[in-house]
Amino acid sequence: MAPDLLIVDDSDFQRTMIRQAVGDDFTIVGEASNGVEAVEMYENHRPDAITMDIMMPEMDGVEATDRIKSSDNPPTIVMVTSVDQNSKMKQAVKAGADGYVTKPFEPEDIKAELSNVL
Repeated sequence: MAPDLLIVDDSDFQRTMIRQAVGDDFTIVGEASNGVEAVEMYENHRPDAITMDIMMPEMDGVEATDRIKSSDNPPTIVMVTSVDQNSKMKQAVKAGADGYVTKPFEPEDIKAELSNVL
């Protein structure tokens, strides 16, 4: 059975790119456009993995990762980040991120990173 995946990014385009890249290998249980939605959707769906943007409105990906990773039996979280967000990426690793992919990415990049950390 395919692992469940929650896609989190404030860009509709990026969510579509991720969905198209991994849709054959994962069951997409939801898509969130900010960290607040991500935490709520995680609590409702308990996916096996999450792709998480860093820079988002309302709650950024670092804080959302920290909140989700503090739950019982947390999911694998792969950050999807722009190259210029190095300091934020270090914060995300401290918050519990399991891996990362740099935007812009090739479909194979995100599939490979999710496979590596799951």
